[in-house]
Amino acid sequence: MNHPEGPRPRSHPDRPRLAIRPHGTALWPYLLVAPTVLGGALLLGYPLVRNLLISFQEYGMGELIRGGAGFVGFRNYRTVLADPEFWEVVRRTFWWTLANVVLIMVIGTLVAVMLQRLGRRMRILVTSGLVLAWASPVIATTTVFQWLFASRLGVVDWVLVHLGFESFEGYSWLADGPAAFTVLVLLVVWQSVPFAAVTLHSALLTVPAELYESARLDGAGAWRIFRSVTLPLLRPIFGLVLCLEIIWVFRCFAQIWAVTKGGPGQATTTLPVYAYRVAQSLHRYDLGAAVSTLTVLLLVAALIAYFRQMLRQEADR
Repeated sequence: MNHPEGPRPRSHPDRPRLAIRPHGTALWPYLLVAPTVLGGALLLGYPLVRNLLISFQEYGMGELIRGGAGFVGFRNYRTVLADPEFWEVVRRTFWWTLANVVLIMVIGTLVAVMLQRLGRRMRILVTSGLVLAWASPVIATTTVFQWLFASRLGVVDWVLVHLGFESFEGYSWLADGPAAFTVLVLLVVWQSVPFAAVTLHSALLTVPAELYESARLDGAGAWRIFRSVTLPLLRPIFGLVLCLEIIWVFRCFAQIWAVTKGGPGQATTTLPVYAYRVAQSLHRYDLGAAVSTLTVLLLVAALIAYFRQMLRQEADR
């Protein structure tokens, strides 16, 4: 018998019901990450703002002790930009970055491809070695390189002499500008390749094996497969690793200062080392801050140019 007000709606026990979340629950994730965000902003933001402020002040040893630094506008920047030594350091820094990043990306890619073709046990062994090299403290690795290239009792000189290069008997690598530059490049490449290789190897594992099989059936060689299959699929990862390496190498300071302190002469002085020497040796913290700010601006400009080029290439595809 029908209900006088019409048929009753049927119940649907299997229909999912909307879960009503308490209002405070939506804020909980933000509360969890808030300490990290605030700590990062304090540790990174305050030094950047403070450095920028000092670059517009007259800030020497006297102002550091008694305070009361006055603003001088862009005078520090004009002084730095008018110094020919600054532009020489800028040129050297770009060459330093180019040499290191090219070697890191090429060697890192080759190691990543090698890892992909190794057996399981050998791949684990090589990966473990890369991780250990990557995890080694910077100063510890730097000290080892100083021992390797020491003029007396150095392993590199000993090996070269025993290979027949008698001119390297007691050769002082760190007393010659190009040689010291080469040693530092080898040091930074050694420290950076593990990160690039492990990251790129992880990305290579995401490429479907069917694509490689299809390319081989079409008669493509190893280089053609890498250029036409691997590189297009991993272009975002390559771009990310490249940007990170540019940033890391461009602002590299500890290795250079520990090994050569920017010498001999100015042969290994890059922008971070130059800023430190100006601030600490001359006690011109205002000029050092201006150099540091210009270093950040140059790095940002280089990265923006790279990103624009990359986006242009993606748009043309």
